[in-house]
Amino acid sequence: MTHREHGVEELCAAGEEVYERALREGRIPVGDAVDVPCLTDFGLLHPALDDLGRLEPVPPAAALHRLLRASAARVAEERRREDLLVERFEPLIRRQGPRDDGAATPTLRVLSGTERINAAITEAMAEASQEVLCIQPNDHYQSERGLAAQAVAMDRDQVLLDRGGRIRTLYQHTQRHVPLVMGRYEQLRGDAEARTLDELPDRCIIVDGSVAFVPAGDDGRLALEVRHPALLRFFVTAFDRLWRLATPMYPRAVRRPSLGGVTPRQRDIAALLVEGHTDAVIADRLGMNVRTARLHIAKLAATLGSDSRAQLGYLIARSGILDQEP
Repeated sequence: MTHREHGVEELCAAGEEVYERALREGRIPVGDAVDVPCLTDFGLLHPALDDLGRLEPVPPAAALHRLLRASAARVAEERRREDLLVERFEPLIRRQGPRDDGAATPTLRVLSGTERINAAITEAMAEASQEVLCIQPNDHYQSERGLAAQAVAMDRDQVLLDRGGRIRTLYQHTQRHVPLVMGRYEQLRGDAEARTLDELPDRCIIVDGSVAFVPAGDDGRLALEVRHPALLRFFVTAFDRLWRLATPMYPRAVRRPSLGGVTPRQRDIAALLVEGHTDAVIADRLGMNVRTARLHIAKLAATLGSDSRAQLGYLIARSGILDQEP
């Protein structure tokens, strides 16, 4: 059987067995160690002075002391090399002088996969403290990925707003009455503003002017993370110019009024409740997640003084809120 090469700290089982036998017997025939050359290579066995046909073991304590001394010598040599490297390169660093070392962080990075893209955006927004700029074209809310991303975005957006940050988003005019968009601005609390234009460039998210995310493919599964200062200035300038041309959208300028303490969104939900739809169907019809739908239902029940689902349907019908025009 071929002997596998290994280090002394990984003494093979066959070598360990022969070495232990040599320690017990005092010496062994040379032929017994032919299959374990590691023992002589590592200096654990050596020829007997009075009989070259036999091998004698080196005591384990003596072998360990010798090996540790060799290891310490190697460590000392590596430290000496480290000192020489520092001595060689420190003057060059000092002569170079201070600089904004953008090489430490890649200025462009390709992100692959929806989960990886969302994780990178979430990480960037967790460190944000000022403002997030978004461009959201129509097709973003027409795909399953768009719906999933919206559910993830709501929580992280609210966290930024709670820290005193600001969110500005550009949509196309056709999205002014999309339920998913309307629901977003009825739920967010803080400085979140939206405007619309007839046409927009592709999707873009800019966080604190320090990092931007733009598509890198047609299927939405590749994104480019941009940290190059010149590109970021271009993105922010382009966004600001589009923003000035855009038409303000609710909630800051055109929030729809409530009727008898019932919001327009709750009125839409009430209509579906009266029709007997489940929470899941209501959420799907109005473009929101089930948790948000249930929150609106709970608020509607509290407004109307309902204690149960059956009573809520009765109180909705008796209140007349579905007969009122907003």
